[in-house]
Amino acid sequence: MDNSVKIIDENRQGEVLILEGNKEGKRKLYLESYGCAMNFSDSEIVASILLNDGFVTTKDFNDADVIFVNTCSIRENAEQRVRQRLTDFKKAKKNKPELVIGVLGCMAERLKEKFIEEEKLVDLVVGPDAYRDIPNLLSKVESGQKAVNVILSKEETYADITPIRLDSNGVTAFISIMRGCDNMCSFCVVPFTRGRERSRDPKSIIEEAKDLFEKGYREITLLGQNVDSYIYAGGGLKKEILTAEQRSNATTFSQLLEMVALVNPDLRVRYSTSNPKDMTDDVLHVMAKHENICKNIHLPVQSGSSRILEAMNRGYTREWYMERILSIRKILPECGISADIITGFCSETEEDHKETLSLMEWVGYDFSFMFFYSERPNTAAERKFDDDVPEVVKKRRLAEVIELQKKLSEEKTKIHLNKTHRVLIERTSKRSSEMWAGRNSQNIVVVFPKTNSVNSQLGNYANVFVHACTKTTLIGKAV
Repeated sequence: MDNSVKIIDENRQGEVLILEGNKEGKRKLYLESYGCAMNFSDSEIVASILLNDGFVTTKDFNDADVIFVNTCSIRENAEQRVRQRLTDFKKAKKNKPELVIGVLGCMAERLKEKFIEEEKLVDLVVGPDAYRDIPNLLSKVESGQKAVNVILSKEETYADITPIRLDSNGVTAFISIMRGCDNMCSFCVVPFTRGRERSRDPKSIIEEAKDLFEKGYREITLLGQNVDSYIYAGGGLKKEILTAEQRSNATTFSQLLEMVALVNPDLRVRYSTSNPKDMTDDVLHVMAKHENICKNIHLPVQSGSSRILEAMNRGYTREWYMERILSIRKILPECGISADIITGFCSETEEDHKETLSLMEWVGYDFSFMFFYSERPNTAAERKFDDDVPEVVKKRRLAEVIELQKKLSEEKTKIHLNKTHRVLIERTSKRSSEMWAGRNSQNIVVVFPKTNSVNSQLGNYANVFVHACTKTTLIGKAV
């Protein structure tokens, strides 16, 4: 049987990834994950819990005994895709009544019993903090009951669970360092679906990084909704009640980042996501100090207008954000910078939109995730503001942002021409079986011909001289 889990990310565009695990189980699991890297990481935790409960996985949902959809509530489009997928699975259940269908993640937390009672699409609903309870919930379903657990936790970090790596290349992996979010951005549902911030014990993070390196992984990405606010004081102490002395003795993100970098110089380290209001120069100096910390920062801006940023409750101004960029450029001159950008937020004017475009030009982003605003239920924006920008205007502004980003990405890619880059070989190129593909420190994809060299294999580093490029990809030759 082909053991696999399907991961669907709006940026990954759908991948079937190999799951390593016990092949002697009898029940078959089909798992799809939508949305962000945190959901991808959570799917690895769920897979681990269920493998220990005797499951194997299948890439054919018609062959499954249990189907789980790990969901995202950030944008309306993601929820619509999930609903359509659940409708497909419900049709499959007509031919297989014993099939169990469950919703995990952020939509599960937000919609709770609605999936079961009103729409009758699923048998089981599990929130992001209740994955340990899945075997028990499955038992309830198999006894004829519907099952729901969406209780948010102030302690759960899954620190003691070794995730099953849903990545067939065995080279790159995610490590979740914290859960939840204390920022109350007016457009965002994450604080309501994932709860308050809590940070993992750094010892468990370091142990996971060491274990990955020993298993052949050569790059890890530290994950959190806002990694810059990571702080661990031990003893179950919560960030919001720490004294000044406890804070001074706690492990901060910059300290954790250095600890991970010291696991091994051949272990590349990335992290996501940063919040401009919380990123400190301490983090930048640690990045500059260690070559194996990749010189790439994802720093979401959302808007270039201070007025819109205030309405979004982002906690910083245009000028503050620009100061952070200046610090990055000073301390890490060759650092790649990417962003999230939303067009058409409540009350956004043409002048606000032009400020976003001008900020993009000023920063010169390597890459951006760009979306038009979709109002999310139960957010502050829904309660306080009118969603008053017509959709046709939102989409037109988005198109202008996308067009500008294409131009900026092409300019940034060309900067790397005629230079030698250290590239981690991650996979065979999607366009040619004769080419390797990997990324440089700035997170730009590099492709180059395979050779008979002993170093020309997955998980090894190659020095690649770049002599050509497309708008977003570097092309070179190993030297």
